[in-house]
Amino acid sequence: MSETTETTVLRTEARVDGEAASYLTVEQDGPAVLLLHGTYWSRVWLPVLGRLAQAGLRPIAVDLPGLGRSGGELTPETATVPALADWVARFAATLGLSGPIAVAGHDIGGAIAQHLLVQRRLEVSRLALVNSVTYDSWPVPGVARFRDPAVIAATTAEDFLTARRQAVTAALAGAATEQRTADYLDPWTGARVRRSWMTLAGAADSRYTRDLVPALRRSTTPKLLVWGEDDGFQKVEYAERFAAEMPNTTLLRIPDAGHIPTENAPDRIGRALGDFFTA
Repeated sequence: MSETTETTVLRTEARVDGEAASYLTVEQDGPAVLLLHGTYWSRVWLPVLGRLAQAGLRPIAVDLPGLGRSGGELTPETATVPALADWVARFAATLGLSGPIAVAGHDIGGAIAQHLLVQRRLEVSRLALVNSVTYDSWPVPGVARFRDPAVIAATTAEDFLTARRQAVTAALAGAATEQRTADYLDPWTGARVRRSWMTLAGAADSRYTRDLVPALRRSTTPKLLVWGEDDGFQKVEYAERFAAEMPNTTLLRIPDAGHIPTENAPDRIGRALGDFFTA
C-alpha cells in the first residue's frame, strides 16, 4: 500500500514480526532520520517531513505496532518502553538501516529514543526530543488511569474518542482545526487500535526514563530539545532541567505552541531539526 500527498511524502510499509509496520517517508538518498511517536501516531511528524527532506535527509516516521496505520496489537509485555525499543531496532534492521542513525522522539516516543541511545539498541548519532517524557514527568493522569484493568473494561468507544478529542485539542493548541483534530483521531475509530492505545497507556512507567538518567548524564551524544512552551502535559521546566543536566544538549523553546509543536511552528522546527541532523 502506498499513498501520496501533494508533497513528496509517502506512506508505505514493511513487515516486522509478521505484521505490517506502516511509516511515512520521503524516498530519497540521504542519511536516515528515525522519527518516533508516543501516545499519538506518525501524524505528529507530517508537518516537518518535507523540510527534513529538503535538508538532504531521508525521514522515516513509523507507526508503532498496533497504533496508527500499523498492524498487530500491543500486549502488556510488548507495550513497555524496552520492548518497543527492541521493536524499533528490528524495524530499522528490516529497512536495512545500519551504522550511526539520527533519532527523534515525541511524547513516549522520546522515552523509546532515550532507551535506544542508552541501551545501544541502535548506534544513535544524534538525539532530538520534542515535548518528550523525561525523568518522572509521566504518565499524566489521563494516561495513568488505564493502569487499572477495570477502567479499560468500562471505557466505551464513545468515552474513549471523547477523551482523546479533548486531549488532541489541548495538544494542538492554536493549531486545532476541526479537520486536523479529525485526522489525529482517525486511527482510534478502530477497536484494535483503541485497545493497543489503552495497553500502551497501562504500560507507561516513569522508571523507564528515571533509570536512564545516570547514563544520560555521561552521554556526549549531541542532543536537541524542541519544546512547545504551552504544553500542559510535558512542562517546559522538565526540558530546562534536562538541558542543564545532560551534556551537549541544546533547548529550543517554541512560544505559543502546545504538546505537538510541529503543528504550531512547522517551518521553524523543520529547519532546526534539519540543521541539527546535518551538522
